[in-house]
Amino acid sequence: MAAVFPAAEPGIVRVALDTPAADSFDYLGSGAATPGAIVSVPFGRRELVGVVLGRADSSEVPAERLRPVRAQVDWLPPLDANWMALAVFAARYYHRCLGEVMLPALPPALRESAGWAGLAQRAQGRFYRLLPGAGQALLDSVPARARSVMALAQALTAAADDAGEDGGPGLSASEARALCSAAPARLAQWEEAGWIEAETRARPLLATEPGRAPSEPPPLHAEQRQAVEAIGAAQGFSPFLLHGVTGSGKTEVYLHAIAQALAAGPHAQVLMLVPEINLTPQLQARVAARFPGEPLAVLHSGLAEQERSLQWLAAHRGEARIVLGTRMAIMASLPRLALILVDEEHDTSYKQQDGLRYSARDLAVWRAKQLGIPVVLGSATPSMESWWRAEQGAYRKLVLRERAQADAVLPAVRLVDLNHERQRQRPLYEGLSVPLLDAVQARLERGEQSLLFLNRRGYAPVLACDACGWLSGCPRCSAYLVLHRPERRLRCHHCGLEAPVPHHCPDCGNMDIAPLGRGTQRVEEALAARFPQARIARIDADSTRRKGSAQAMFDDVHAGEVDILVGTQMVAKGHDFQRVTLVGIVHPDAAMFSHDFRAAEHLFASLMQVAGRAGRAGLAGEVLIQTRYPDAPALQALARHDYDGFAGAQLRERRQAGLPPFAYQALLTAEHGQLDRALAFLQAARRQAEQGVPAPEVQLHDPVPMSMVRVANRERAQMLVESHSRAALQRFISAWVLTFDGIGEAAKGVRWQLEVDPLRI
Repeated sequence: MAAVFPAAEPGIVRVALDTPAADSFDYLGSGAATPGAIVSVPFGRRELVGVVLGRADSSEVPAERLRPVRAQVDWLPPLDANWMALAVFAARYYHRCLGEVMLPALPPALRESAGWAGLAQRAQGRFYRLLPGAGQALLDSVPARARSVMALAQALTAAADDAGEDGGPGLSASEARALCSAAPARLAQWEEAGWIEAETRARPLLATEPGRAPSEPPPLHAEQRQAVEAIGAAQGFSPFLLHGVTGSGKTEVYLHAIAQALAAGPHAQVLMLVPEINLTPQLQARVAARFPGEPLAVLHSGLAEQERSLQWLAAHRGEARIVLGTRMAIMASLPRLALILVDEEHDTSYKQQDGLRYSARDLAVWRAKQLGIPVVLGSATPSMESWWRAEQGAYRKLVLRERAQADAVLPAVRLVDLNHERQRQRPLYEGLSVPLLDAVQARLERGEQSLLFLNRRGYAPVLACDACGWLSGCPRCSAYLVLHRPERRLRCHHCGLEAPVPHHCPDCGNMDIAPLGRGTQRVEEALAARFPQARIARIDADSTRRKGSAQAMFDDVHAGEVDILVGTQMVAKGHDFQRVTLVGIVHPDAAMFSHDFRAAEHLFASLMQVAGRAGRAGLAGEVLIQTRYPDAPALQALARHDYDGFAGAQLRERRQAGLPPFAYQALLTAEHGQLDRALAFLQAARRQAEQGVPAPEVQLHDPVPMSMVRVANRERAQMLVESHSRAALQRFISAWVLTFDGIGEAAKGVRWQLEVDPLRI
């Protein structure tokens, strides 16, 4: 279970702990504490779990102050050198201490020593094996009337006969108890008599269906075959950008690539990343159907802690040959990794937004290079960074221009000009235009499905008073409380504050307070009133809070039990809706006006993804986009399905402006109860850089308040740092963060965070 070291055990080990104080701490340990071992150590008055980094001959800590390692997970193979190298790279690149990278990457049950025993019981078991020549003596010792005991003895002898000279795996303790309730006592007697031997070893953690035939793969079209052949022929580190239109069969390419990787070696492992938890169940089912005999592990934050720990352990032991997960899976221990796949590589969900702010996509590329294996980045709308690297030849581009099904074509995209609708005196019905409502009606009459996309949950984004101008602002954030009408609650989507809906204006007492704007709940209500015969479903973060509810609702859509689907970003990607022929995009204009230079890129990707849900099964698809700005370049490119043209224009603009991917950025943010204190910290950090860290290739911008300055009563400010040289920026940050200890008074009470390669500024 756990080996405890005596205090007098010699040798010094260096251990990484989840603390920003230092990379490692010295302890006394035994020779069993090898690099990669997980140990428990005293740290002040607490006991912490850490990872052994290595051994040392001496320590700067006086010998009398060195404390011994208390315990070690002795049944678990140590984390290997490749995983340790990945953690070291992430810590150095994102400028965090090693333990802040390593420990959060471990499963929950390993991070606390209290969870070790329970995990060990699930991960390993007791097995009993008959010793050579002991079979007859064992059978003769059993009374004739002890039927269950005789069944146990016969099972042991039968297992030995089947196994031959090596004795085989033997009989597990659970199998023995199933045959005989008194098995523990009987087995102990037989072991003492010298007839059987017992050992503790790993038990299988993942179920497989070896007898089940794999699902029949559909035929590949020419471009798919070329992509599969290119990936299969890759030698060493080979980064691919799989650029395929929506519905072009990228997943089928992934499955063939997985088959090739597994066939190349009996122990090879494949890692496949997806951006969202709700995409995992359907992909898991598809992968399991294609590879029923291969152990499949799943890693994402929606799993219970014990289950996630067991899934991680199956990957770490090499039992799981296929690992499917969200961004956290990139830090999983996979000792025989042979291929990495990153689906929807452009998705911002791959960037962690708290703690270690890493990019799972970027770490996937680094990990593939470190191991010398292929990595495939797939998307219908690649990120500008990946597209630029492919244009420059750093990534090999694989293109899928046609949809996988022979009778499926890209949907026609039509821009509904709301200015023109107003001139024609055709008012909106709860934000829905006449052309969109007519298109929905036509689908209902034909028995087809419609999808309406609005990336704003709740009923309305704000509640307002016409008499005095009161708005339902959040008292803790620079945001509004969103009206959730079915629950009669006001909620802040930033800090989580909830309040009941007031019966009158809190400021003037006016009873006539009304919602402004529309969210998915309001659109659902409007559609139900307009089309009372239609079956309507809403899929967003509010309607899918219960575990399994999202998958159940998607199953209803696939089964044809829904006529109109209303949803947020959750419905925009990865779902193969066979009966959806209309996609209506209700309100994209708000995303066009942003200070973030990536706004157009994110908008185009989001709209193209949701547009791709239409017309995937031979039925003609149509996309209607309601907008007051039909001439916007992103919308015009979308109407032409012209990602190449859009990406080219974006890259030209960014090159002229000196923005990524032609520059490298870091963002220093500061939080305090008072905005002046947050800005003062950033000003002090800037002075530290100007006075003590010469960096002519690095530019520090002025500190400014963030666009949403207050969240949960914390005032926030930011300072952008950028350079045209990644190496110069990294050298600067490494030296700069060391000066923060000298900021002094300005740092008191300030929480700061440094993010490398920020996606949102």
